[in-house]
Formats: sequence, structure tokens, C-alpha cells
Amino acid sequence: MNVPSTARSAAAAHPASHSENESRRRAQSWRVVVAASIGNALEWFDLVVYGFFALVISQLFFPAGNETISLLLTLGTFGVSFFMRPLGAVVLGAYADRAGRRAALTLSILLMMVGTLIIAVLPTYQTIGVAAPVILVLARLMQGFSAGGEFGSATAFLAEHVPERRGFFASWQVASQGLTTLLAAGFGMVLSSQLSVTQMASWGWRVPFFFGLLIGPVAWYIRTQLDETPEFLAAETTLTPLRDTLTGQKLRLLIAVGVVVLGTVSTYLVLFMPTYGVKQLGLAPSVSFAAIALTGVIQMMFAPLVGHWSDRYGPTRIMLVPAVLLLVLIYPAFLYLVAHPTFGTLLVVQILFGFLMTGYFAALPGLLSQIFPVQIRTTGMSLAYNLAVTIFGGFGPFIIAWLIRVTQTPVAPSFYLIFAALISLVALVAVRCKLGLR
Repeated sequence: MNVPSTARSAAAAHPASHSENESRRRAQSWRVVVAASIGNALEWFDLVVYGFFALVISQLFFPAGNETISLLLTLGTFGVSFFMRPLGAVVLGAYADRAGRRAALTLSILLMMVGTLIIAVLPTYQTIGVAAPVILVLARLMQGFSAGGEFGSATAFLAEHVPERRGFFASWQVASQGLTTLLAAGFGMVLSSQLSVTQMASWGWRVPFFFGLLIGPVAWYIRTQLDETPEFLAAETTLTPLRDTLTGQKLRLLIAVGVVVLGTVSTYLVLFMPTYGVKQLGLAPSVSFAAIALTGVIQMMFAPLVGHWSDRYGPTRIMLVPAVLLLVLIYPAFLYLVAHPTFGTLLVVQILFGFLMTGYFAALPGLLSQIFPVQIRTTGMSLAYNLAVTIFGGFGPFIIAWLIRVTQTPVAPSFYLIFAALISLVALVAVRCKLGLR
């Protein structure tokens, strides 16, 4: 990079000052990572916990008399909240493009805390009857609305603070979701192994939700203390980010949706794996949660490295490799898992799946931040991400359970992932050929 002579002279004349400014810049960058990551982890923790404890929740709030139908109703409720994500993406994404990333991040975490509180204290069907599942759905809708604005705002916030390393800093969005998976799986592992079935149904399943409420105020406070992103402050804002996105950026929006599909399907397949391990493989819940915890560790540790590689080699080059490998390897992996339903086999499959999923997903936020211009970046990313998540990801666990029931084969989850990989591979090619991004 060529540095203007005046800048070089100033830096030479005041080396200490230059060093101090650089130190402050680095410290601010890491404060941004902590603020976005802790809030994002809380948002996703509450969503993931619901998926992990689907079996218990199905018995308490949807006692349909048939265990499979009860589970399908619970997973369907998990998916219903995703209908609110596009609305949250539109409202909170447009708010972020008008008022700033920090304001939207603060609002989203407040909304998520309210939804989590409702679920944590909600009486069950046995206590208040049909009102229980109705209120549960309303709380899930509020969480879905909140999460709809979180991804775009947090990703823009991370990417715009250090544009020259947007891939690395945006990848912490994915690393924080790995922390989420690890925490949720840890709760599932400890609670399912230490509590009886009666204790779990009585109060055990509520513990993770109360834990999320403890983190919320800390995350909210940290976010209120940060500065706005330099890129947003330097850019001209628009009063109509949604209209600008839908009228002038249709191709970019469509391609971005396609790119997200594999990332969201693989993520929500991970959410389904504890239920899959118990229902299809006959494993103990604590064993299934332990395997998922390993996936969380991989995602948390590997994501920043993938983000660094995406800055160096280009995000599409990085993402094409795991996309192709997922397409080729996922069916044989499930065949092997079904043929050898042991903890060791599940561990091997989860390690493979964890690295491939993270290899794709960790480069995704940085790529999305490049697809859309600053003025509509949060709106475009939020809308693209949440359309894909709503259509392909939110109902992923429900679709997978339905596929297993219809096809009568426990390898059915691989069919859905293969479908997602094909869509995203086409979208990645379009990113390179149509948008000229590498």
C-alpha cells in the first residue's frame, strides 16, 4: 500500500504518537469483537438451547399422545419463529443502515432477552392448558424477530471496523456461534447426565434459559459503550435502504441467498444431531451432547483461521473446497454412522462435519459484507441471510425428521445437505462470474 509522503513524515516525526494510535486502534478492534461476539453468542444460545432440548419441550408443551407427532410439533414451532426473521431483517437491518450498527445491536439484544425471559418462566401445558404452547410460539416469534436483525448488524459492525481484514474479524461471528454450541451442549451434557427424567421435565430444561438472562445485561452494557463503525460514519446514508436493495440489488440479493443456503442447513443439522443420536442411533443424551460440544470447539477455534485465509486467498476460493467435500462425503459418512452407531463413530463424523461446516461458514460473513455496498449493507446481508435461514434452515430439523419418517431410512439427513450444497455451489460460481469477487 502506498503511504502519502505527508503521512510518512508525520509518522516519522512522531513515532510514539503513531504507535499509541495503532495500539488504541487494535484495542478498539478487539473490544468490537468482544461486544459483537458476546451478544451474538447470547442470541444464538437461546435459539440453540430450544433445539437441543426439543424432546423435553415437546412433552411439556405439545402432549399430542404420539411421541413422533409431538416432536414434529416442537420442531415446527422452532421453524415458525423463523417466519419473523425476514421481518426482523427488514426492520432492524434498515434501522442499522439509517441510525447505525450499534443502535440496532443494542435493540436486538433487548428483544431477545424479553423472549428468553418468557420461555424461562412459562408454565407448561399441564398447568395452563393451550395457553402454554400459544405463549411459547409468541416468545419464539419475538426471538426470531430479534435474531433477524442480529446477523447483518453484527457482521457489518465487525467487518467495517477493520475493512482490510474484514474476513478475519467477521469470522468471529461464526466463532461466537461455536461458543454458543459448546455452551448449549455443555448444559445438555451435564443436565441430562446429572438429573433424572422427572427433574429435567420439572425444572432442569429451564436452567440454560436463565443462564442466558444473566449474560444479557453484560452484553447490552458492552454494546452501548462502543463507537460507531468508521465506514458507516464516512458513507452517505439512505432513508430507503429496503427499497434500494430490492430495486437496485436484486441479483446480488439472489446470489447472497444462494451462498447462505449451505451454511444455514449445515448449522441446523448440527442442532438436530442430539435428537438424531437419541432417536435414530439409540445413544444416551449425554453422549450425543458430548459429540456436539466437540463441534462447538472446532467452530470456535477454527473459524478465525478460516477468516484469515479468506482475507489472504479470497472467500470464494476457501468456501468452494468444503462445499465440494460436503457434497461428496456426507452420504458415505451417514451410512457409516448408521452402520456403526457408537459414540466413537459419532465423534469421527462430528469432527469431519465440524471442520467442513466451519470451513464454509466462517468465510461467509466476510463474503456477504463484500457483496453489498455500505449504504445498504446491513439491510442486504440481513435480508439475504434470513430469507435463506427461514426457507432452508429454520425448518431444517423439521424437514430432516420428516424425511426420516417418509423415507424410512436414517441416512435421510444427508439428502437435504446434498441439496443445499448444490445450490450454494451454483451461487459461489455466480459470485465469481457475475460479481467478480474472489
